[in-house]
Amino acid sequence: MSKIKVACPCIFGLESVLSAEVKKLGVQNIEVTDGRVTFMGDLEDVAKANIWLRTAERVLIVLGSFRAETFEELFQGVKALEFENFIRKEDAFPVKGWSLNSKLHSVPDCQSIVKRAIVKRLSEKYGQNWFEETGCRVQVQFSILKNIVTVMLDTSGAGLHKRGYRQNANIAPIKETLAAGIVDLARIRNDSLVYDPFCGSGTLLIEAALYALNIAPGINRRFSAERWSIFSDDTFKRVRREALEQIDRKASFRGYGYDIDPAAVELTQENARKAGVANRFQIAQRDIADFHTDELRALILTNPPYGERMLEVKEAQKIYRTMGRVFERRKYLSYYIISPDEQFEDLFGSGADRRRKLYNGMIKCQLYMYFKGEPEKPAAARQENRNE
Repeated sequence: MSKIKVACPCIFGLESVLSAEVKKLGVQNIEVTDGRVTFMGDLEDVAKANIWLRTAERVLIVLGSFRAETFEELFQGVKALEFENFIRKEDAFPVKGWSLNSKLHSVPDCQSIVKRAIVKRLSEKYGQNWFEETGCRVQVQFSILKNIVTVMLDTSGAGLHKRGYRQNANIAPIKETLAAGIVDLARIRNDSLVYDPFCGSGTLLIEAALYALNIAPGINRRFSAERWSIFSDDTFKRVRREALEQIDRKASFRGYGYDIDPAAVELTQENARKAGVANRFQIAQRDIADFHTDELRALILTNPPYGERMLEVKEAQKIYRTMGRVFERRKYLSYYIISPDEQFEDLFGSGADRRRKLYNGMIKCQLYMYFKGEPEKPAAARQENRNE
């Protein structure tokens, strides 16, 4: 099969991080747009992307794009795509999608047209008019943005943030892919020492360990495309074996996690065991007011609590003030704190050295990065353009 176009959506704000990850795959024609990175590759690259990419939400094969303002144009555009290269006559091919700022705005109608067009295409190729769809599932996705239709196949199945280690979570978990992006921005190394004083379900610590030890995030899970006929040559198994060989078992990475909630401590320990990195951590119950480290060099990555109701917001802001008091600003201690509170820097007591806008689910946040040692005054810090 010739080179195929692959699209990997990501959380807004992590495009540059994902692009750097994709470059490491050795693929060609990498393009970055809002919330998405695309590239040209082969089937092995599809497997590598699923198993190795830490900040991608999915890996999608792009069958084609075209303009459509009528249902007939939509039907003919879809029918022209080579579905038979991926879908056998016995396979299931459900369709889902969305439309935005387009003349074809009825998603159910578009869904029906796309399905009929695929059936027509496969009927002509396989010489049959009825498809039982009892075989493996090949999920078809379409998007219609400003009358441009893009048709894709989802190779991942469950979202790539589902690594397999976090079947249980606390009340407000940070998404694994977002945590991995923060870890990348913090420049974790194989000898890093990482703290999370609000460890919750352990996601930031676990993603830091996976990164430091060069453990592929998808190494222990399965993907929809593994059951497709075009991957019957054990492509995914081969990529997994290679990933196992690349784990840095000699890395000296260590992590410390604290939480005031004993249930969170237990949950972090459980998830770390599932991820296979529990021996890298020390987890304990501790209040943020008691946080301290004597280490000369360390990284503090954390997602402190925040509230939606007024009382909860006041409690969260009290915590931010405490953080500002106990987080020492000295050389070789770096802090990466994600929060939706626009007053965070004032409450924390110093302006961040850099900020990056990120989304935790649907909540707009800032990643506040402190790495220069001596604190700045928040007002002075805001006068500089540090937003990325």
